[in-house]
Amino acid sequence: MNLATRVGSVELPSFVLTAAGTAGYGDELAGYGDLAALGAVVTKSLAAFEWAGNPAPRVASWGADMVNAVGLSGPGVAAWRRDHLPGLRRRGARVVGSIWGRSVAEFADAATAMRGAEVVALEVNASCPNLEGRSGIFAHSPEMTARIVEAAAVAQVPLWAKLSPNTPALVDVARAAVEAGASALVLVNTVVGMVIDIETRRPALGNGGGGLSGSGIFPVALRAVYECHAALPDTPLVAVGGVMRGEDAIAMVMAGASAVEVGTATFADPRAPWAVARGADRWLRRHGVSSITQLRGVAHESATRTSDREGDANG
Repeated sequence: MNLATRVGSVELPSFVLTAAGTAGYGDELAGYGDLAALGAVVTKSLAAFEWAGNPAPRVASWGADMVNAVGLSGPGVAAWRRDHLPGLRRRGARVVGSIWGRSVAEFADAATAMRGAEVVALEVNASCPNLEGRSGIFAHSPEMTARIVEAAAVAQVPLWAKLSPNTPALVDVARAAVEAGASALVLVNTVVGMVIDIETRRPALGNGGGGLSGSGIFPVALRAVYECHAALPDTPLVAVGGVMRGEDAIAMVMAGASAVEVGTATFADPRAPWAVARGADRWLRRHGVSSITQLRGVAHESATRTSDREGDANG
């Protein structure tokens, strides 16, 4: 079966990628599978500078899911290019660099630092606090999302804007990102949440609250993909959020995704991205579908036919 896909101008041999923040900065997963067989490795988000992140503890479990407040800790783009990118290139991996900043200027700095790096695309992590907007989230504002996408254009590579599900204005933000120059949208980042340790009577995370990830947010992410594809059918979407099995990835494609990232599942099983790809391949074989691209957005076609039939009946 053909798992190859295209995200805008970026051709990938598989529609399954890793997700930012869940596969390290370099070739940490190489001992578990062939990195070149994945669509791409998406790096942990990087600023132009080294950043310590939030106080410990940074991760708490919630059943099969997790809440984290790592705080975007990282070595900075320059150190990453020197110490981590070469290992990925030696493994034959296609790399999507992820950047973040606390201001428009910091996004521009990170994108500038990425310029000339061997990456196939740049993920613009809009789901981080905006110091220029009184610590609001960039991705909660169409205007601010547009500004950071425009600032990231200096990298001169395709831009994938990673958006937040924690806003009723998601479709408006998505449209603003595309109009500002994003060639694809990554949907979605974590859902805000927290865990309280009832023995210590305190929040389980050092930062208080954090972002919920894992299977529990899959329906949220799926709906975000579905709604953004309905509103922007010509825009490539990269789905992320709660994908644990091949069937989950298939559902994301049916909702409108061109590619799918596997994240939190990797913490439980570092082989998860390859397992998801194999599961999707088995599903395609069972259903006689020769290429994953044949399924993109088919859930919308089914919904349209159902609506038409209901309209005929009512008429």
